[in-house]
Amino acid sequence: MSMQGQVKRFELEDGSIAEVVRDFYNPLVGRRELTLVINHALKPTPMRISLRMKIAEVYGADITRVYVKSITTEYGLGRSTARINIYDSVERVKAFEPEYIIERNGGINPFEEAE
Repeated sequence: MSMQGQVKRFELEDGSIAEVVRDFYNPLVGRRELTLVINHALKPTPMRISLRMKIAEVYGADITRVYVKSITTEYGLGRSTARINIYDSVERVKAFEPEYIIERNGGINPFEEAE
């Protein structure tokens, strides 16, 4: 397990605290794999789009390459675990992320107008 960069802890929009507990670069797939523990006591589970936007900002990545694989909330604790992938390119996203995960995350570009 390799820790890349110095960002290990940051605040989300609603004041929740996210801590990176695993940061691994997978060269075979061309993605950075993050596991976050989010403490959100007395607040709802963070939304995928807000996590996606914050990770893109913190890691300097384009939002089109950031995907939330899962968010698992522990009942009654106000704590969630999120698995997030940051791909090297949109082509890698299309090659490795299942279509349903892309759709759950609002599509490749969630801010693009639907035609």
